[in-house]
Amino acid sequence: MKAIRVARFGGPEVLQFEEIPVPTPAADQILIRIHASGVNPVETYLRAGTYPSLPALPYTPGSDAAGIVAAVGPAITTFRPGDRVYTAGTLTGSYAEYALCTASQVHPLPETISFAQGAAIGVPYATAYRALFHRGAAQAGETLLIHGASGGVGIASIQLARAHGIRVWGTAGTEAGRQLILEQGAELAFDHTSPDYLENIRAATHGQGLHLILEMLANRNLGADLTLLAPKGRVIIIGSRGPVEINPRDAMSREADIRGMVLFNTPPAELAAIHHALFPGLKNGSLRPIVGREFPLENASQAHEIILQPGARGKIVLTTAPQ
Repeated sequence: MKAIRVARFGGPEVLQFEEIPVPTPAADQILIRIHASGVNPVETYLRAGTYPSLPALPYTPGSDAAGIVAAVGPAITTFRPGDRVYTAGTLTGSYAEYALCTASQVHPLPETISFAQGAAIGVPYATAYRALFHRGAAQAGETLLIHGASGGVGIASIQLARAHGIRVWGTAGTEAGRQLILEQGAELAFDHTSPDYLENIRAATHGQGLHLILEMLANRNLGADLTLLAPKGRVIIIGSRGPVEINPRDAMSREADIRGMVLFNTPPAELAAIHHALFPGLKNGSLRPIVGREFPLENASQAHEIILQPGARGKIVLTTAPQ
């Protein structure tokens, strides 16, 4: 099978398109024929060798994918060959034509969701759900700002929040991104490249402040976020690319909370509950993954270059040739 392999940490050029054997599932494993694989920012940090916990070399990147069950071990009773599924984690990496998974990493994919959309579910939607409801304690009627709302996690957050009766605002750096988040259900869209966008957000709250902020780039925005909060407001840090300086008094005066989260810290039972909660929305259409760009699997290095650039618009997905 074809797969992307990383033999050394470094830039996107270390992503090599190679031929490797198709893995064989053990008794408690599932083999997935992958049609599409999602690209997440964390995979660029792993590839570069800058993430706190690194995989053993060589390895195949990726955790999110969608495809068809190709084979199952004899202990597997929940899936059978031919089932449409998406993955939220793999044993062997998703940037490949096949991947091994445990049963807990595999979830049913409704017929209404394409494979490319299915590859956009795992990390983005689980991250959004945990950030909103487990870490953020979001409640119906609250006002939420998603800072950097046009990417995969941002779009998932908009859809989940709207489905739960939460008032949603978002920011994006391009006109296309702002139009996208409005189409997905945000009431207001702000240009975070504009010098007066903070004043515009403040004015829109009519002095009441925001109950919750989901922050995708805390190293740039956290200090400003604290000044936008209502009393008892919360900032949930989903992404950061370095240190940041804040004024603690902005948190003190509001008795605000700054809460970090990493999806990989989610306990297994909690993660299973998240994916059970996502399925009805995927099936009824209230959750609709947006795929911004698709690349052939062999162009993974290009996808890694683009995903860290400004102007995100939906999810980046790698596709494999049908067999």
